[in-house]
Amino acid sequence: MLKAKVHSIETFGTVDGPGIRYIIFFQGCPLRCKYCHNRDTWDRNFGKEYTVDELMQDIIKYDSYMKFSGGGVTASGGEATLQAEFLTELFARCKEIGIHTCLDTSGFVDTKRIDKLLDYTDLVLLDIKHMDSDKSKELTGVGNEKALKLARYLDERCIPVWIRQVLIPGITDDVENLKSLGQFIASLNNVDRVELLPYHGMGIHKWESMGLEYELKDIEEPTAEDVRHASEIVEAYGVSVYNNQQVK
Repeated sequence: MLKAKVHSIETFGTVDGPGIRYIIFFQGCPLRCKYCHNRDTWDRNFGKEYTVDELMQDIIKYDSYMKFSGGGVTASGGEATLQAEFLTELFARCKEIGIHTCLDTSGFVDTKRIDKLLDYTDLVLLDIKHMDSDKSKELTGVGNEKALKLARYLDERCIPVWIRQVLIPGITDDVENLKSLGQFIASLNNVDRVELLPYHGMGIHKWESMGLEYELKDIEEPTAEDVRHASEIVEAYGVSVYNNQQVK
């Protein structure tokens, strides 16, 4: 029987996909993002084990308001694709009863590994960490090649995607990165939404509670003007940036 390690579950999510979402934060992540606000999801040895049946029994409780709002189930993390076999079965079960499925991923996965999973995925939220692979590696521990390859593959398969990038002052907000992001997104035909997510330090307390140093603690959160300026650079390539984020 398939089982998965789950960090936590949110039953009334409103930002990780359309409508009201049942969000499963899977345990385990291969990235080491310096700004991660879910630092306690990295280690796959933690978390609570669930079977697909156990999750489906809970998901069904929220079926009516998910469908009424145009929502559904979102698999997040951590990195949900680490448990791709389990997630494939879960999404297949969701589709059997008409529940919208959404995969929230860093894209650090081989496309062959999730090919079957994508058969049951209605939407992908793809977080591109940085358009420069070396800077991506410095920020997250991994380059961006797999994420960009996944974006191309989703385009080929005509699977809708929301592309996201965290706007971190002094790291991802430089003009060159934003221009590259705009150019790349403009080359895709399956992008339903683009989000520049303002960096925040809400995860600092988790790092400190775990006795870990948070390297970006001195970085200030971007202002609304910072977000507008960055959006204009990306939008110069014919890309519309969605902005519903609360920033200072």
